[in-house]
Amino acid sequence: MKFGGTSIGTASAMRRVMLIVAGEKKKAVPLVVLSACSGITNRLIQIAIAAGESRLDEAMELSGEVRKHHRKLVDVLISDEGRRAAVIEKVEAYIAELDMLIKGVDIVGELTARSFDTFCSFGELLSTTIFSEAMQEAGHETVWTDIREVMITDDNFGSARPVEELCEKNVKNALKPLLEQGKIVVTQGFIGSTRDGKTTTFGRGGSDFTAALLGAWLTSNEIQIWTDVDGVMTCDPRIVPEARSIRVMTFSEAAELSYLGAKVLHPDTIAPAVKQNIPVYVLNALHPEAKGTVITNNPAILEGMSYGGLVKSIAVKKGQCIINFRSNKMLGRHGFMADFFDVFAQAGVSVEMISTSEVSVSLTVSESASLGKLLAGLRKIGEVELEPDVATISVVGDNLRTSKGVAGRIFSAMKDVNIRMISQGASEINVGFVVEGEDVPKALQNLHHEFFSGSEACGIFEHPTMKRR
Repeated sequence: MKFGGTSIGTASAMRRVMLIVAGEKKKAVPLVVLSACSGITNRLIQIAIAAGESRLDEAMELSGEVRKHHRKLVDVLISDEGRRAAVIEKVEAYIAELDMLIKGVDIVGELTARSFDTFCSFGELLSTTIFSEAMQEAGHETVWTDIREVMITDDNFGSARPVEELCEKNVKNALKPLLEQGKIVVTQGFIGSTRDGKTTTFGRGGSDFTAALLGAWLTSNEIQIWTDVDGVMTCDPRIVPEARSIRVMTFSEAAELSYLGAKVLHPDTIAPAVKQNIPVYVLNALHPEAKGTVITNNPAILEGMSYGGLVKSIAVKKGQCIINFRSNKMLGRHGFMADFFDVFAQAGVSVEMISTSEVSVSLTVSESASLGKLLAGLRKIGEVELEPDVATISVVGDNLRTSKGVAGRIFSAMKDVNIRMISQGASEINVGFVVEGEDVPKALQNLHHEFFSGSEACGIFEHPTMKRR
């Protein structure tokens, strides 16, 4: 069971998670992976940068805010005076270590990647310490574990990767016996350590990655990712209020949606679960009674939950711009596209969506990318036109690959929207196109009505208030 920062950001939120974990214990003994409390990792990053720039007073003031947040959690969650004093002592020890690191970096005048990872680790250490103690006070047999003693990684600070053979051995020797004894294990996501004990972090999606790894090594029957949304949605509910929670989807659909901008698990973080074919549940800690979404390739689960349906979800990625490139040199010349994309590599800009003809290329990139160097390089080899403020919209579903007439239905629904670009073929489960930014609401509402208002959606999607099995 992995809980994100918003799920444990306040004392009341932590109490809610404690009830969820206690309820799960009645069915199976859970291993609990926690992120830092919401906002704390960002605060620690600010502290690290301030220390590295010798802004000592600012860094120490921010450290005081971190202390204040966690002391408040202790005061509310821990009522026994003796236990509270012991927990406060642990919190103060971590803050003292943080302050010492601040002063050390300030004196040296340099923030290294190794020091940065150490700064970022305090959020998870603090949140898990308080949560574990609160669970124990509530009468639950709980063991706090420092994941850095188990999750041994390489020394690629900021985006470390585990030494899997060693980690799996540690998990089976250190964690599995505790779970078999009926004890709830509480540990940290996102962090690990090198063989010589230097703290590392996994980077983006690090806590999800930790949960997937531990779930795979323990051969768990399921992995639960608890967030602040009712699973994966058919569309962005802020734009389409009628959007519904998707009951079940395949790993390939989840991966495609993640790449295309939907708020869903990043495929790299759940790769261990995919490898072991362990179902991953995306659930809402604010509404634990909701069914959420199960992501799996298990045919029995897919069939048992009425997997069918043509389209699974519609993803949108805003803040894009179209680059239209044209050059007669492209015609019949081998190797030109290699030169073309080398310009993108040199500028450090990644391509989102692409469509080509014999003498022209249209593609989308993020508006936040550094486009100056890119456009200058492209203009050396051809004509370039830039169209800002567009969005990519993608219709995703595994069943698209075997269905006829999908494109006709899509573009019929889009008849009153100006489509600037179309891309299909790279993925058999995705049809993508580009519209102007102001047309996004109309496009999404039309498409959602086309594919999710009829009988084909029955049984596959649920309103978020419906209970899980």
